Amino acid sequence: MQIPVSRFTLPNGLKVVFSRDHTNPVVAVNLWYNVGSRNERPGRTGFAHLFEHMMFQGSEHVPNTEHIAHIERAGGAMNGSTWLDRTNYFETVPAHRLELALWLESDRMGFMLPALTQEKLDNQRDVVKNERRWRVDNQPYGDWDERLQALVYPSDHPYHHSVIGSMADLDAATLDEVAEFFSTYYAPNNAVLTVCGDFDPEETRTLIDRYFGPIARGPDVPPLPGAPDLEPRIGAEIREIVEGEIALPRVYLAFRVPPYGTDDFYAADVAAHLLAAGKSSRLYRSLVRERRIAQDVVAFAFPIVTGAAMLVVWATASPGVEPEELERHLLAEIDALGRAEAPAAEVEKAVTGIESGQIIALQQVSERADQISMFTTLFDDPERINHELDSYRDVSPEAIRRIALSHLGTDNRVVLTYVPRGSGAGQEAA
Repeated sequence: MQIPVSRFTLPNGLKVVFSRDHTNPVVAVNLWYNVGSRNERPGRTGFAHLFEHMMFQGSEHVPNTEHIAHIERAGGAMNGSTWLDRTNYFETVPAHRLELALWLESDRMGFMLPALTQEKLDNQRDVVKNERRWRVDNQPYGDWDERLQALVYPSDHPYHHSVIGSMADLDAATLDEVAEFFSTYYAPNNAVLTVCGDFDPEETRTLIDRYFGPIARGPDVPPLPGAPDLEPRIGAEIREIVEGEIALPRVYLAFRVPPYGTDDFYAADVAAHLLAAGKSSRLYRSLVRERRIAQDVVAFAFPIVTGAAMLVVWATASPGVEPEELERHLLAEIDALGRAEAPAAEVEKAVTGIESGQIIALQQVSERADQISMFTTLFDDPERINHELDSYRDVSPEAIRRIALSHLGTDNRVVLTYVPRGSGAGQEAA
């Protein structure tokens, strides 16, 4: 399936990508800002995620929370998300309501600051803190990702801290600092706008010129804080044991791997699928079905681009199984990837699974728009949506063995083990 793509750039720096599809009378508007948790300074973490919430609190011409109400009244759906490398906002609406979605996004891009108040900041700061309590602090294994990030990436690397930020940093954020963060990063010259679906390009170009054209270009985006470049491998095995309010032990393994977009990243991602994608995968077959020492197995590679990505594998122990036994068998299956080339049929099956998932996802205009925004933001290449799967199809058994030998060994491994509170394992490790 060849997805049509055309692009242009406004004088203020806003990159715009069109992808027409008249199959259904709907249109997706997707806006990526090239800012995520990697752009936050030490002591001021969580700002990008905080703004994901603040951007729904109204702008100069849209009252508080009315952005959501406008879209829902039009029969559409919308949301936003924040991650390490980006923040995005998106709407899918009936085709005849495209102008509404464009106006709403332009108003909060160009007219957010006049509506920013201390009351809104305090309100959304409390919302984010409650979200952290619910998703991280009071959730079994809830802080796994921020613990792994802190162990895989050194303290001066932009990925060292979590997306949601710390309670102390959220408390310390002032209105002036939040306004400065917005002015720096939420500007047209740091954004990609994608329109995908049933629309007329000429009419839509006129609307974009009308609503986004007058928004002033922002300042030059500052370099990433800290030291984004780092060694390709950690250089040692790092271990941490956490006692928590959990019923069953869980073992996490993490490895630095080459950044998203490189050939070796795709090899690492296919290796993760070989390990844990589906019930015929190596870890599921060995640990869950045959030995019955694990309740679940998971493996995936973070598609991130700053210095190094991260491959994560985890398994939750079955009742009565010690974490040491679980870890031993996890490592045995990972080491097997480097001892011998995987059968070509097994690799082909993993790639076919990735391919089918991508093709199914791209049937939705919202997903298509989001991926086009991603490829434009990260690689300045919206056409990548049409050949991204080629990078997976090119992965060979030899490439998987090579990445396993170079990046999945003892000198590049973090082992994070969660054990039930009172088991004594944490004190023994200390």
